[in-house]
Amino acid sequence: MSTQPYTFEGWLSHDKSSADGKMTWEIYEPKPWEETDVDIRITHCGVCGSDLHVMRSGWGETPYPLAVGHEIVGIAVRVGSAADGGIQVGDRVGVGAQSDSCQTCEDCTAAAPNFCDGFVPTYGGFFPGTGAKSMGGYAKYSRVPSRFIIKIPDSLDSAFAAPMLCGGVTVFSPLMHLGNPGGGLAGMKVGVVGIGGLGHFAVLFAKALDADQIVGISRRAEKREDSLKLGCDKYISTEEDENWRDENYKSLNLIISTVSSSEALMADYMTLLKRDGTMCQLGNPDDGDFKISAFMVMQRVKFTGSMVGSPTEIRQMLQFAADYKIKPWIQEWPMTEANEAILDLQAGKPRYRYVLVN
Repeated sequence: MSTQPYTFEGWLSHDKSSADGKMTWEIYEPKPWEETDVDIRITHCGVCGSDLHVMRSGWGETPYPLAVGHEIVGIAVRVGSAADGGIQVGDRVGVGAQSDSCQTCEDCTAAAPNFCDGFVPTYGGFFPGTGAKSMGGYAKYSRVPSRFIIKIPDSLDSAFAAPMLCGGVTVFSPLMHLGNPGGGLAGMKVGVVGIGGLGHFAVLFAKALDADQIVGISRRAEKREDSLKLGCDKYISTEEDENWRDENYKSLNLIISTVSSSEALMADYMTLLKRDGTMCQLGNPDDGDFKISAFMVMQRVKFTGSMVGSPTEIRQMLQFAADYKIKPWIQEWPMTEANEAILDLQAGKPRYRYVLVN
Protein backbone atom coordinates (compact mmCIF):
# COMPACT_ATOMS: atom_id res chain seq x y z
CA MET A 1 0.00 0.00 0.00
CA SER A 2 1.32 3.49 -0.81
CA THR A 3 0.08 7.05 -0.46
CA GLN A 4 1.08 8.66 -3.78
CA PRO A 5 3.74 8.41 -6.51
CA TYR A 6 7.24 9.52 -5.57
CA THR A 7 10.77 9.50 -6.94
CA PHE A 8 13.96 8.23 -5.33
CA GLU A 9 16.53 10.98 -5.47
CA GLY A 10 19.39 12.06 -3.27
CA TRP A 11 23.00 13.13 -2.90
CA LEU A 12 25.25 10.71 -4.82
CA SER A 13 28.98 10.17 -4.37
CA HIS A 14 30.72 9.30 -7.65
CA ASP A 15 34.34 9.09 -6.46
CA LYS A 16 36.61 9.93 -3.54
CA SER A 17 36.24 13.66 -4.18
CA SER A 18 32.67 13.45 -2.85
CA ALA A 19 34.14 13.68 0.65
CA ASP A 20 35.37 17.16 -0.33
CA GLY A 21 31.82 18.41 -0.66
CA LYS A 22 31.26 17.22 -4.24
CA MET A 23 28.16 15.04 -3.96
CA THR A 24 25.56 15.65 -6.67
CA TRP A 25 21.76 15.53 -6.36
CA GLU A 26 20.33 12.93 -8.75
CA ILE A 27 17.48 10.48 -9.36
CA TYR A 28 18.43 6.83 -8.84
CA GLU A 29 16.84 3.36 -8.87
CA PRO A 30 16.22 1.76 -5.45
CA LYS A 31 16.35 -1.99 -4.87
CA PRO A 32 13.55 -3.89 -6.66
CA TRP A 33 10.38 -3.89 -4.58
CA GLU A 34 9.64 -6.98 -2.49
CA GLU A 35 6.55 -7.52 -0.37
CA THR A 36 8.73 -7.65 2.74
CA ASP A 37 9.91 -4.07 2.10
CA VAL A 38 8.92 -0.67 3.43
CA ASP A 39 9.43 2.66 1.69
CA ILE A 40 10.25 5.58 3.97
CA ARG A 41 9.79 9.27 3.20
CA ILE A 42 12.89 10.58 4.92
CA THR A 43 12.44 13.49 7.32
CA HIS A 44 15.79 13.23 9.15
CA CYS A 45 19.15 11.57 8.52
CA GLY A 46 22.11 11.69 10.86
CA VAL A 47 25.60 12.46 9.53
CA CYS A 48 28.05 9.80 10.73
CA GLY A 49 31.83 9.51 10.53
CA SER A 50 31.28 6.24 8.66
CA ASP A 51 29.84 8.29 5.81
CA LEU A 52 33.22 9.96 5.30
CA HIS A 53 35.14 6.67 5.46
CA VAL A 54 32.93 5.18 2.74
CA MET A 55 32.79 8.30 0.55
CA ARG A 56 36.59 8.31 0.33
CA SER A 57 36.87 4.49 -0.02
CA GLY A 58 38.67 4.31 3.30
CA TRP A 59 37.43 0.80 4.14
CA GLY A 60 37.87 -0.63 0.66
CA GLU A 61 36.66 0.41 -2.77
CA THR A 62 33.21 2.01 -2.57
CA PRO A 63 30.58 0.89 -5.13
CA TYR A 64 29.95 4.31 -6.65
CA PRO A 65 27.58 5.94 -7.39
CA LEU A 66 26.24 5.85 -3.84
CA ALA A 67 23.98 7.78 -1.48
CA VAL A 68 25.38 7.49 2.04
CA GLY A 69 23.54 8.01 5.34
CA HIS A 70 22.46 5.28 7.75
CA GLU A 71 20.66 7.08 10.55
CA ILE A 72 17.30 7.41 8.83
CA VAL A 73 14.01 8.55 10.35
CA GLY A 74 10.84 9.22 8.41
CA ILE A 75 7.30 8.18 7.58
CA ALA A 76 6.33 4.81 6.11
CA VAL A 77 4.64 5.54 2.77
CA ARG A 78 4.50 2.01 1.33
CA VAL A 79 4.33 -1.23 3.29
CA GLY A 80 4.59 -4.66 1.69
CA SER A 81 1.92 -7.28 2.27
CA ALA A 82 4.48 -9.55 3.98
CA ALA A 83 6.20 -6.85 6.03
CA ASP A 84 7.27 -7.66 9.59
CA GLY A 85 6.71 -5.67 12.77
CA GLY A 86 3.16 -4.46 12.32
CA ILE A 87 4.30 -1.37 10.41
CA GLN A 88 1.54 0.64 8.75
CA VAL A 89 1.52 3.50 6.27
CA GLY A 90 1.89 6.71 8.27
CA ASP A 91 4.00 5.22 11.06
CA ARG A 92 7.13 7.11 12.11
CA VAL A 93 9.99 4.68 11.65
CA GLY A 94 13.76 4.47 11.41
CA VAL A 95 16.60 2.30 10.15
CA GLY A 96 20.22 2.21 11.28
CA ALA A 97 23.48 0.98 9.79
CA GLN A 98 22.18 -2.45 8.75
CA SER A 99 19.38 -3.22 6.32
CA ASP A 100 19.64 -6.99 5.79
CA SER A 101 21.38 -10.22 6.79
CA CYS A 102 21.35 -13.89 5.78
CA GLN A 103 18.61 -14.70 8.37
CA THR A 104 19.79 -18.30 8.79
CA CYS A 105 23.22 -18.29 10.47
CA GLU A 106 23.91 -18.75 14.19
CA ASP A 107 24.16 -14.99 14.73
CA CYS A 108 20.88 -14.24 12.99
CA THR A 109 18.97 -16.98 14.80
CA ALA A 110 20.37 -15.67 18.09
CA ALA A 111 18.91 -12.20 17.40
CA ALA A 112 22.40 -10.81 16.72
CA PRO A 113 22.27 -10.18 12.96
CA ASN A 114 24.70 -7.28 13.33
CA PHE A 115 27.45 -9.94 13.58
CA CYS A 116 26.22 -11.92 10.56
CA ASP A 117 28.82 -12.57 7.85
CA GLY A 118 26.08 -11.63 5.39
CA PHE A 119 25.67 -8.16 6.96
CA VAL A 120 24.18 -5.78 4.37
CA PRO A 121 24.92 -2.16 5.27
CA THR A 122 22.17 0.38 4.72
CA TYR A 123 24.31 1.91 1.98
CA GLY A 124 27.01 0.42 -0.19
CA GLY A 125 25.99 -3.21 0.31
CA PHE A 126 24.27 -5.71 -1.96
CA PHE A 127 21.03 -7.50 -1.12
CA PRO A 128 20.99 -11.31 -1.30
CA GLY A 129 18.89 -12.68 -4.10
CA THR A 130 18.58 -9.59 -6.28
CA GLY A 131 22.15 -8.34 -5.87
CA ALA A 132 20.77 -4.79 -5.83
CA LYS A 133 22.86 -2.09 -4.18
CA SER A 134 21.67 -0.53 -0.93
CA MET A 135 21.31 3.26 -0.97
CA GLY A 136 21.35 5.49 2.09
CA GLY A 137 19.51 8.39 3.63
CA TYR A 138 21.01 11.57 2.15
CA ALA A 139 17.88 11.46 0.05
CA LYS A 140 14.11 11.90 -0.08
CA TYR A 141 13.10 8.23 0.18
CA SER A 142 14.58 4.93 1.35
CA ARG A 143 13.52 1.32 0.61
CA VAL A 144 14.50 -1.20 3.29
CA PRO A 145 13.50 -4.77 4.29
CA SER A 146 10.96 -4.42 7.09
CA ARG A 147 12.79 -6.67 9.57
CA PHE A 148 15.40 -3.91 10.05
CA ILE A 149 12.90 -1.07 10.42
CA ILE A 150 12.15 0.26 13.89
CA LYS A 151 9.10 2.18 15.10
CA ILE A 152 10.10 5.40 16.87
CA PRO A 153 8.57 5.94 20.34
CA ASP A 154 5.98 8.72 20.31
CA SER A 155 7.77 10.82 22.93
CA LEU A 156 11.17 10.76 21.19
CA ASP A 157 11.94 13.64 18.84
CA SER A 158 12.88 12.53 15.31
CA ALA A 159 15.99 14.72 15.29
CA PHE A 160 17.18 13.01 18.49
CA ALA A 161 16.24 9.53 17.31
CA ALA A 162 18.14 9.72 13.99
CA PRO A 163 21.74 9.79 15.33
CA MET A 164 20.83 7.16 17.91
CA LEU A 165 20.18 4.60 15.16
CA CYS A 166 23.93 4.16 14.59
CA GLY A 167 25.91 6.47 16.88
CA GLY A 168 23.70 5.83 19.88
CA VAL A 169 23.31 2.08 19.66
CA THR A 170 27.01 1.62 18.86
CA VAL A 171 27.78 2.67 22.46
CA PHE A 172 24.53 1.55 24.11
CA SER A 173 25.05 -2.07 23.06
CA PRO A 174 28.50 -2.56 24.69
CA LEU A 175 27.52 -0.56 27.77
CA MET A 176 24.65 -2.99 28.32
CA HIS A 177 26.65 -6.08 27.33
CA LEU A 178 29.71 -5.25 29.43
CA GLY A 179 27.90 -3.71 32.37
CA ASN A 180 26.41 -5.44 35.38
CA PRO A 181 24.73 -8.85 34.82
CA GLY A 182 21.39 -7.45 35.93
CA GLY A 183 21.79 -4.34 33.78
CA GLY A 184 23.16 -0.89 34.40
CA LEU A 185 26.60 0.35 35.43
CA ALA A 186 26.11 0.89 39.18
CA GLY A 187 29.43 0.58 41.02
CA MET A 188 31.46 0.78 37.80
CA LYS A 189 33.97 3.45 36.84
CA VAL A 190 33.75 4.07 33.11
CA GLY A 191 36.19 5.87 30.82
CA VAL A 192 35.14 7.27 27.45
CA VAL A 193 37.95 7.86 24.95
CA GLY A 194 37.05 10.44 22.34
CA ILE A 195 34.41 12.99 23.28
CA GLY A 196 32.74 13.31 19.89
CA GLY A 197 29.70 11.95 18.10
CA LEU A 198 29.94 8.47 19.65
CA GLY A 199 31.68 9.53 22.85
CA HIS A 200 29.07 12.07 23.87
CA PHE A 201 26.40 9.36 23.52
CA ALA A 202 28.52 7.07 25.71
CA VAL A 203 28.60 9.71 28.45
CA LEU A 204 24.84 10.38 28.25
CA PHE A 205 23.96 6.68 28.41
CA ALA A 206 26.54 5.83 31.10
CA LYS A 207 25.10 8.61 33.26
CA ALA A 208 21.55 7.30 32.83
CA LEU A 209 22.79 3.75 33.57
CA ASP A 210 24.07 4.92 36.98
CA ALA A 211 27.82 4.58 36.42
CA ASP A 212 29.68 5.28 39.65
CA GLN A 213 32.13 7.58 37.84
CA ILE A 214 32.52 8.71 34.23
CA VAL A 215 35.90 9.90 32.98
CA GLY A 216 36.11 11.70 29.65
CA ILE A 217 39.41 11.18 27.82
CA SER A 218 40.49 13.18 24.79
CA ARG A 219 43.63 14.75 23.38
CA ARG A 220 42.96 18.43 23.97
CA ALA A 221 41.64 20.33 26.95
CA GLU A 222 39.10 22.23 24.85
CA LYS A 223 36.42 19.59 25.42
CA ARG A 224 36.75 19.60 29.20
CA GLU A 225 33.83 21.96 29.80
CA ASP A 226 31.53 20.11 27.39
CA SER A 227 32.44 16.76 28.93
CA LEU A 228 31.52 17.93 32.41
CA LYS A 229 28.23 19.38 31.13
CA LEU A 230 27.41 16.08 29.43
CA GLY A 231 27.85 14.21 32.72
CA CYS A 232 31.53 13.36 33.17
CA ASP A 233 32.87 13.51 36.71
CA LYS A 234 36.43 13.98 35.50
CA TYR A 235 38.28 14.83 32.30
CA ILE A 236 41.72 13.82 31.06
CA SER A 237 43.56 15.72 28.33
CA THR A 238 46.29 13.38 27.13
CA GLU A 239 48.21 16.24 25.50
CA GLU A 240 48.02 18.72 28.36
CA ASP A 241 47.71 16.76 31.64
CA GLU A 242 51.33 15.75 32.16
CA ASN A 243 50.93 12.91 34.67
CA TRP A 244 47.60 11.52 33.49
CA ARG A 245 48.82 7.92 33.19
CA ASP A 246 50.28 7.72 36.70
CA GLU A 247 47.46 9.65 38.33
CA ASN A 248 44.78 7.40 36.83
CA TYR A 249 46.63 4.06 36.82
CA LYS A 250 44.30 1.08 37.40
CA SER A 251 41.29 3.29 38.15
CA LEU A 252 38.63 2.14 35.65
CA ASN A 253 36.49 -0.97 35.22
CA LEU A 254 35.48 -0.28 31.63
CA ILE A 255 36.79 1.89 28.81
CA ILE A 256 34.70 2.66 25.73
CA SER A 257 37.03 3.83 22.96
CA THR A 258 35.46 5.67 20.05
CA VAL A 259 38.65 6.87 18.33
CA SER A 260 39.37 5.70 14.81
CA SER A 261 43.05 6.50 14.31
CA SER A 262 45.82 3.92 14.32
CA GLU A 263 47.89 6.47 16.29
CA ALA A 264 45.54 6.25 19.30
CA LEU A 265 47.33 5.64 22.61
CA MET A 266 45.88 2.17 23.15
CA ALA A 267 48.74 0.87 25.30
CA ASP A 268 48.48 3.91 27.59
CA TYR A 269 44.69 3.73 27.85
CA MET A 270 44.87 0.09 28.88
CA THR A 271 47.03 0.95 31.91
CA LEU A 272 44.01 2.82 33.28
CA LEU A 273 42.10 -0.46 33.67
CA LYS A 274 41.79 -2.29 36.96
CA ARG A 275 42.46 -5.99 37.12
CA ASP A 276 39.84 -7.82 35.02
CA GLY A 277 38.78 -4.55 33.42
CA THR A 278 37.64 -4.32 29.80
CA MET A 279 38.50 -2.00 26.95
CA CYS A 280 35.94 -2.00 24.15
CA GLN A 281 37.00 -0.54 20.81
CA LEU A 282 34.30 0.93 18.58
CA GLY A 283 36.13 3.13 16.08
CA ASN A 284 37.43 1.42 12.94
CA PRO A 285 40.52 3.20 11.54
CA ASP A 286 41.28 3.39 7.84
CA ASP A 287 44.94 4.38 8.33
CA GLY A 288 46.48 1.22 9.79
CA ASP A 289 46.26 -1.09 12.80
CA PHE A 290 46.08 -0.34 16.51
CA LYS A 291 49.04 -1.09 18.80
CA ILE A 292 48.12 -2.68 22.12
CA SER A 293 50.20 -3.68 25.14
CA ALA A 294 51.32 -6.68 27.18
CA PHE A 295 49.62 -4.92 30.12
CA MET A 296 46.55 -7.01 29.27
CA VAL A 297 48.54 -10.11 30.23
CA MET A 298 49.86 -8.61 33.44
CA GLN A 299 46.47 -7.48 34.73
CA ARG A 300 44.12 -9.96 33.03
CA VAL A 301 42.36 -7.13 31.27
CA LYS A 302 40.32 -7.76 28.15
CA PHE A 303 40.42 -6.00 24.80
CA THR A 304 37.24 -6.41 22.80
CA GLY A 305 35.12 -4.68 20.20
CA SER A 306 31.51 -4.09 19.27
CA MET A 307 29.65 -3.23 16.08
CA VAL A 308 26.44 -1.18 15.83
CA GLY A 309 23.42 -3.01 17.29
CA SER A 310 20.65 -5.45 16.47
CA PRO A 311 17.06 -4.33 15.82
CA THR A 312 16.20 -5.65 19.28
CA GLU A 313 18.92 -3.53 20.88
CA ILE A 314 17.88 -0.46 18.88
CA ARG A 315 14.28 -0.80 20.09
CA GLN A 316 15.52 -1.19 23.67
CA MET A 317 17.78 1.86 23.33
CA LEU A 318 15.10 4.09 21.80
CA GLN A 319 12.65 3.23 24.57
CA PHE A 320 15.38 3.80 27.17
CA ALA A 321 16.15 7.18 25.59
CA ALA A 322 12.48 8.11 25.64
CA ASP A 323 12.01 6.98 29.25
CA TYR A 324 15.15 8.74 30.53
CA LYS A 325 14.72 11.78 28.27
CA ILE A 326 18.15 11.39 26.66
CA LYS A 327 18.87 14.47 24.57
CA PRO A 328 21.92 14.23 22.30
CA TRP A 329 23.72 17.42 21.36
CA ILE A 330 22.76 17.93 17.74
CA GLN A 331 22.81 20.58 15.05
CA GLU A 332 20.27 20.43 12.24
CA TRP A 333 21.17 21.12 8.60
CA PRO A 334 18.83 21.37 5.62
CA MET A 335 19.21 18.31 3.39
CA THR A 336 20.03 20.78 0.60
CA GLU A 337 23.27 21.68 2.45
CA ALA A 338 24.60 18.12 2.82
CA ASN A 339 27.88 18.98 1.09
CA GLU A 340 28.54 21.79 3.55
CA ALA A 341 27.72 19.50 6.48
CA ILE A 342 30.22 16.91 5.21
CA LEU A 343 32.96 19.53 4.98
CA ASP A 344 32.23 20.62 8.55
CA LEU A 345 32.31 17.00 9.70
CA GLN A 346 35.67 16.47 8.03
CA ALA A 347 36.97 19.58 9.81
CA GLY A 348 35.88 18.17 13.19
CA LYS A 349 33.37 20.93 13.89
CA PRO A 350 30.23 19.04 15.06
CA ARG A 351 29.24 19.43 18.70
CA TYR A 352 28.35 16.62 18.55
CA ARG A 353 26.11 15.19 15.82
CA TYR A 354 24.76 16.72 12.63
CA VAL A 355 21.28 15.82 11.39
CA LEU A 356 20.08 16.53 7.85
CA VAL A 357 16.42 17.56 7.63
CA ASN A 358 14.07 17.33 4.65
